[in-house]
Amino acid sequence: MSIPAGGEVEALSAVAHVLKKRRFSRDGNHLSPEEVDGLLVDSDGRAFMVVHHLLGLREMGIPVLLPGTPLTCKVESTERYTTRSKVSVCTLYTVRLTHGRFSWTVKRKYKHFQELHRDIYKHKMMLHFLPLGRFAIQRQQLRNMTEEMPSLHGADRIRRSSSKPKYLEDYLNGLLENSFCRNFHGMLEFLDVSPLSFVSDLGPKGLEGWIFKRSGGHRIQGLNCIGHHQFCFRWSRRWLVVKDSFLLYLNRENGVVCFALLFDPEFKVQVGRAYTDTKYGVCIENFTRTLVIKCSSYRQALWWSHEIHRLSEPCDFLKVQRFDGFAPPRDDTLTNWYVNGRGYFADLADALEQAKEEIFITDWWLSPEVFLKRPATNTYWRLDEILKRKAEQGVKVCVLLYKEVEMALGINSDHSKRTLMNMHPNIKVMRHPDHVSSVVFLWAHHEKMVAIDQSVAFVGGIDLAFGRWDDSQYRLLDLVSTETAACGLEMERRVGSEAVDEVDQGDQGDQHQEPPGAGSSLDPVGPAQVGPEDLTDNTLLWLGKDYSNFIRRDWVQLDKPFEDNIDRTQVPRMPWRDLSSAVHGKAARDVARHFIQRWNFTKIFKNKYKDKFYPCLLPKSHSTANTLPFTVPGAGRAKVQVLRSVDRWSAGTSESSILKAYVHTIQTSQHYIYIENQFFISCADGKNVHNGIGDAIVERILRAHREQKKYRVFVVVPLLPGFEGDIKEGGGNAIQAILHFTYRTMCRGEFSILSRLKEVQERWTDYISLCGLRTHSELSESLVTELIYVHSKILIADDRRYIIGSANINDRSMLGSRDSELAVLVEDEERVPSTMDGEEYQAGPLALALRKDCFRLLTGADSDPSINIDDPVSDHFFYLVWNETARLNSSIYDKVFNCLPCNSVHNMRELKEWSCQERLCDTSPSLANQEMEKIRGLLVHFPLNFLSEENLLPPLGSKEGMAPVGLWT
Repeated sequence: MSIPAGGEVEALSAVAHVLKKRRFSRDGNHLSPEEVDGLLVDSDGRAFMVVHHLLGLREMGIPVLLPGTPLTCKVESTERYTTRSKVSVCTLYTVRLTHGRFSWTVKRKYKHFQELHRDIYKHKMMLHFLPLGRFAIQRQQLRNMTEEMPSLHGADRIRRSSSKPKYLEDYLNGLLENSFCRNFHGMLEFLDVSPLSFVSDLGPKGLEGWIFKRSGGHRIQGLNCIGHHQFCFRWSRRWLVVKDSFLLYLNRENGVVCFALLFDPEFKVQVGRAYTDTKYGVCIENFTRTLVIKCSSYRQALWWSHEIHRLSEPCDFLKVQRFDGFAPPRDDTLTNWYVNGRGYFADLADALEQAKEEIFITDWWLSPEVFLKRPATNTYWRLDEILKRKAEQGVKVCVLLYKEVEMALGINSDHSKRTLMNMHPNIKVMRHPDHVSSVVFLWAHHEKMVAIDQSVAFVGGIDLAFGRWDDSQYRLLDLVSTETAACGLEMERRVGSEAVDEVDQGDQGDQHQEPPGAGSSLDPVGPAQVGPEDLTDNTLLWLGKDYSNFIRRDWVQLDKPFEDNIDRTQVPRMPWRDLSSAVHGKAARDVARHFIQRWNFTKIFKNKYKDKFYPCLLPKSHSTANTLPFTVPGAGRAKVQVLRSVDRWSAGTSESSILKAYVHTIQTSQHYIYIENQFFISCADGKNVHNGIGDAIVERILRAHREQKKYRVFVVVPLLPGFEGDIKEGGGNAIQAILHFTYRTMCRGEFSILSRLKEVQERWTDYISLCGLRTHSELSESLVTELIYVHSKILIADDRRYIIGSANINDRSMLGSRDSELAVLVEDEERVPSTMDGEEYQAGPLALALRKDCFRLLTGADSDPSINIDDPVSDHFFYLVWNETARLNSSIYDKVFNCLPCNSVHNMRELKEWSCQERLCDTSPSLANQEMEKIRGLLVHFPLNFLSEENLLPPLGSKEGMAPVGLWT
């Protein structure tokens, strides 16, 4: 890739910045000898990166066929059929070709052999009489020929052949023995091969050939595509390629893959004028498009139809899978889980360093300046620097961002896009949706996913954004010493400004880059003198706007990422609890396929993305998925199914498999379920709330009660919704709206869980526990407390299975027709000895370890070995450990801090009185400290009576009140 240097780069950057346009508008096609060698290194086939360099390989004259690999043919059979021409009978030859590990079949008439012979002869003569420079390689091949080109018409040859098929077979093998004939473009088309034919990771060779394709046929919500009537159609000559899970067509002249149609349950192929309105037409359909192609004869149309059916028949994606999902459960899959951002970000950073081909990222919010390993001593492990470094190495980086409604949300995806796009042409960023054209204003792309080389994928609830990095200490403060604090903050601002300007510095590398693995010490060291020019002695974990308390103040001015958003000397940060997962192999290919489906859908949807700068992505074949170039540490093997919530507006297809998996997992659980979620809005009423997760919980508890069996439900949610607002004054309309629907799910109204547990009466506490998380610290010599924001989206059942993803428990995430989401269901296939309800029990190693990791920290067992968390359903644990810890902590926090929300405040009048009361932490710090020493873990009970006498729905005259109810549910 040739990049402008010096003053030209600075000029381009300045213009791009002023016009708010991307700096790069095209890919470079120049390939270095090392890059070419990398593409051709695979002895069994081409490297996958060929798909991104089709034009470059063509311009460099790289042969399509594999060098040094024999190509042989065998005429397997013949077909005789009548025609409408004067010649009443015609013969069709079926030719089986073998090239290394690839084999395929073509069907040819004798006239096709004649045309091939004529074209090769003409090309040979042209090379003699037109000594043009661009034919130098072919003239060299011609001089190296050891024998004359085989003759198709020689009488002696015919007499030596026992039959015409054998004669044609010998003739074709003779041509393929010399490089001049076999590399001739006419020969390649005769053999139905292209640069995509022998890419190992694209699977078997498949069917290829020239067709005419009709324009239009896309099914896009909100748009009426031109081409509904035949007089509007345009026909284009394209090269069609059919693989084992998709088909594509490309322009062989410019090497651009124009479109890829993925196989799905709606996939079908039909032949005839009745389906195509075209003579010799073939109609190929899936959920997102009806593609009509035109062949040269009815027999060719039947051949295309037959071969597409044959190639697609084994494909997993043609069937509706469990939970009506797109992907089946994948046995024996390497997978891992992460609690909190520390381990997740670190493993992700190392995985990104291993990328050789592609990096796919989709997030609700992405902050390019976020550090993945901390404390940062330079910019080596900053996300934008990692992506830039990989792009310079030739890796294709594709990022899909949610395009927010800017008046309602301040995540500034435009800044994220421009920052990344200005770094290198190998970084492509799309934003979706266009709100007006798609008629989508309320819903969001909420997925958080990274896929690397379609070999390993990370799926969960953690955006690559500010405020998400945390560890098990859930720190409330992040300060250097008083003497150096001012200097340190100034350093952040200067480094931040320089970092933003680095996108305009061409290919200048980082002068203080650490080698991979360096700088991974994550615990802050002692206060140190921080210089204004670099991060060498930095001790801060959260730089600039990464230090956040979004309920106190939401993020603003994200284009100035290294300026503090709040005063860290006065305001504690809000800790962030979240989970994610890593999957490998076929499950990772499923995740990547979902991203590719969304990327290609977005490319079709928006005109600005239709140019060839934004590639049409291709999924790798699952037949090569078990070859893992690298794995994340600590992964274990389990059955993994990729789940999602999508609709026509978000991905061009419809699915709500996450909801179905949640309900099924709850219904079939035998002993307990553990839920951590950012929201808890459920219990269907058919009017305002439609997801049935809460209903499934009620039914499962009632079943246990009737059977007189022990069953536990653990629910952990944030004590307050994540909206800016002062809870001392009620928290604002958005906070109150979410609280209304949360309480409606838990305990208020006829549809709530506790109201529907009338059968168990006051014994509901034997079955379900509703909790939040809180912690405390000392800031500026004063005791402070803050809730831990639970952003997790996890369900664990019976120590044998768990679901981790981006989907909240609400209609937005679960219904599929609203926000887009992604998750994985992990089911342990191995067993380890454990305890359940006082008896021996065979648990799954991954699920058991995850549940214990969660319980150990929340109950304080990590600091008190006497606390036993082995048996999650025993009376001792449920009453004396879990619930007693929550009760004790709640009472201490209320006593010391007058915490909000709390059970003592039932209305706004009491709220004002409570907020004015003196706090023990202010009046008697020493006594308060004594009380705080009794705190154990992080659990507190969710205050079910908070503002119970108030109607928390937004006033009708407010902007929140005028919004549709679905916005909050």
